[in-house]
Amino acid sequence: MLIEFQNVFKIYGEADAEVRALDGVDLEIADGEFVSVMGPSGSGKSTCMNILGCLDAPTAGTYRFRGVDIGVLSRNERARLRRYYLGFVFQGFNLLKRTTAIENVELPLIYRAIPRKERREQALHALQLVGLIGRGAHTSAELSGGQQQRVAIARALVTQPAVILADEPTGNLDSERSHEIMELLVRLNSEEGITVILVTHEDEMAQYAKRCVRFLDGRIQSDNVVGVESACCGIC
Repeated sequence: MLIEFQNVFKIYGEADAEVRALDGVDLEIADGEFVSVMGPSGSGKSTCMNILGCLDAPTAGTYRFRGVDIGVLSRNERARLRRYYLGFVFQGFNLLKRTTAIENVELPLIYRAIPRKERREQALHALQLVGLIGRGAHTSAELSGGQQQRVAIARALVTQPAVILADEPTGNLDSERSHEIMELLVRLNSEEGITVILVTHEDEMAQYAKRCVRFLDGRIQSDNVVGVESACCGIC
């Protein structure tokens, strides 16, 4: 199993001020799945994503990644796991504005001390995967919102991660660009075998996943197989 949550809690505050962002969550995600994570504001979905990405740690319970208990890892070991196994895509793109697309994509490889020539080859391949091979020399200001998000996805892909964690990746895009980005994630999942975990509040975007996990009040309310033909809200 790729990802396992066993009785995971995330608690903030104490006594009357206690908030259980996650309240005893059990969750398994296998290699190659495409899972959407949904729920209203404050339901626990973002907290779940932060723990999955090793950006936060549970208060109690166990998180295992490929059988390894993340709770026993040092800070440096968790950073290494993020660097080598996880790719992040955010709503706000988070690109460096004055650098070119290919330079943005190369950034994670710089932290790995990959030689320049090899970095460039890997970045070009990542841009090719997202359909931007001819846009590598353009800065963010010269790219549309959809193209900027494709660059962000290429940056996540360039390290060949096991998992892409996409947090509201279509939140700043219009409808047409949103569907383009979701179709790209579907293709990367089906053709490249990358596990995709998508946090979204949009039922229409969640339909692209194969499985929908819905949170409510820090707990998993439902966990169902879905498909493009059927709305997540109707099944979950």
